[in-house]
Amino acid sequence: MNTLYLYLPLGAGVLSVLFALGKAIWVKRQDPGEKRLQEIGSAIRKGAMAFLAREYKVLAIIVAAVAVMLFLSESGAARFVALSFVSGAVLSALAGFIGMNAATRANTRTANAARSGLVPSLNIAFQGGSVMGLSVVGLGLAGLSALTILYMNLFVPETLAAAEQVGLLSTMVLPMISGYSLGASSVALFARVGGGIFTKAADVGADLVGKVEAGIPEDDPRNPAVIADNVGDNVGDVAGLGSDLCESYIGSIIGAMVLGGAAGSVELVVFPLLIAGAGVLVSIISTFIVRTREGGNPQTALNIGTFGAAIITAALAFPLIRFVAPETFRIGGTVYESYGIFVALIGGLIGGILVGIITEYYTGDGKKPVLDIARSSNTGAATNIISGLGLGMQSTAMPIVLLGVAIWLAYFMAGLYGIAVASLGMLATTGVQLSVDAYGPIADNAGGLAEMAEM
Repeated sequence: MNTLYLYLPLGAGVLSVLFALGKAIWVKRQDPGEKRLQEIGSAIRKGAMAFLAREYKVLAIIVAAVAVMLFLSESGAARFVALSFVSGAVLSALAGFIGMNAATRANTRTANAARSGLVPSLNIAFQGGSVMGLSVVGLGLAGLSALTILYMNLFVPETLAAAEQVGLLSTMVLPMISGYSLGASSVALFARVGGGIFTKAADVGADLVGKVEAGIPEDDPRNPAVIADNVGDNVGDVAGLGSDLCESYIGSIIGAMVLGGAAGSVELVVFPLLIAGAGVLVSIISTFIVRTREGGNPQTALNIGTFGAAIITAALAFPLIRFVAPETFRIGGTVYESYGIFVALIGGLIGGILVGIITEYYTGDGKKPVLDIARSSNTGAATNIISGLGLGMQSTAMPIVLLGVAIWLAYFMAGLYGIAVASLGMLATTGVQLSVDAYGPIADNAGGLAEMAEM
């Protein structure tokens, strides 16, 4: 197989990282506002970085211990698994650091830009969030592509027949690469769980001290716990979420590659990397279409970016499948055609979009479910909890049905490989989806900063 194909996703990943760093520099150059605003923002930034430094120190010990055990294993291949494991952990941690560094700079600048209106503040908040999104997919894909190129050049000579290449891919290269996902998972466990617990503890603690005990508003500058609350938004919802999605993103790509090897096709092993590379490029493009006007709805602007990315990815997927994937392939005893891969991918994309729309309906400001919970609060905490739990459970029904339909359709069209591709379809535009997710805590921090600075 010609490994030149693998340089395309590697290039897309590197481009994404460079683009993210460029956006981080742009955010840093924006006006951070008056002295009081900068002082509060600096406190939040120092707290977030202190938490991350402490977390990474513990994580480094665990990663090093696991890597040493793998390296000292009797199996020679385990040493390459150790390399993959350390690479996944380091790049996932680095993505979290880059994203949170940008987010803690963007919050003060978003608050200051809000003096001029919605458009500049939305732009800074989203561009700050896009640093997280593009760093995660860029570093994740670049690292995975680089390891694949390295291992294929070492263990899969191009002079071998296609069947022999697939055999070496399945028995040597793909097991080595799986350590990359494991490394990213180790960071996600600490960052998402540890950061999430800190986030909720700080949030509830600040509310109890301020609103319940002292009777002062949320984000009141007289409540020192508010700083911890804003720190929690960054460590849990930026760094933690980024590491979590980095692991899911990498895992979905590797899962599809493994099943492609099981199908006996080198092309099906490479295809997940190519579609991920296309998704990264689409995510970069989509950061330019998130726009709104004064008095407009920011959620609509964010949705345009997310939906636009899915549509462009679908348009690119068809020629990519026709060019790369074999016309027919066999999984088990069943023969499938290449167009089935396209249908599975589109099913995953549509399923992911619909799950997002349903989630927005059940959680969106001014939507019926939220208004119903608000009305139930008039009669006390008990009815509020009952109503909230009931609607929360109800909100999971349709996403489960949609996921079931997407899985069935993907399996019918392309077997287990189709399910893996559908999963990859849901995560192909992770770059822009995570940008939207990271926008949330940046804008939330900006609101708190504005109140604490008495703007």
